[in-house]
Amino acid sequence: MTITMVGDLKHGRTVHSLAKLLTQYRITLRYVAPKNLHMPAEIISFVASKGIKQEEFDSIEEALPETDILYMTRIQKERFGSEDEYKACFGQFILTPHIMTVAKKKMVVMHPLPRVNEISPEVDTDPRAAYFRQAENGMYIRMALLATVLGR
Repeated sequence: MTITMVGDLKHGRTVHSLAKLLTQYRITLRYVAPKNLHMPAEIISFVASKGIKQEEFDSIEEALPETDILYMTRIQKERFGSEDEYKACFGQFILTPHIMTVAKKKMVVMHPLPRVNEISPEVDTDPRAAYFRQAENGMYIRMALLATVLGR
């Protein structure tokens, strides 16, 4: 299975923990990020130490044809020191219906939400878009965990 992570890979807690978790499986990880927002070296080293193949790409289109799961993330404005730095990265990688035409028919698109503009709203109706189901299922998991912790 090939999982491609796109967006702010430097600051994203979700991609860091997901990359570490996925080392428990036989997968390939692909990364697509703006120049200054690549996956941190310590995460890459950890993943490599577990024998997981990793690849970096300059565009979603390049990485997409072999991708089974596409994990999109937003560019986190609050992590930048200036508006100019943010604007230099914002909007570089946007998933559109046109780009989805090169994806596998059974690929899954995930996103931790909230999104800004990294996934075009037109993708929402694509059956491969799983991010709203992902958010709903996460809510039920949190409800179950809280009920367990509170003894209900």
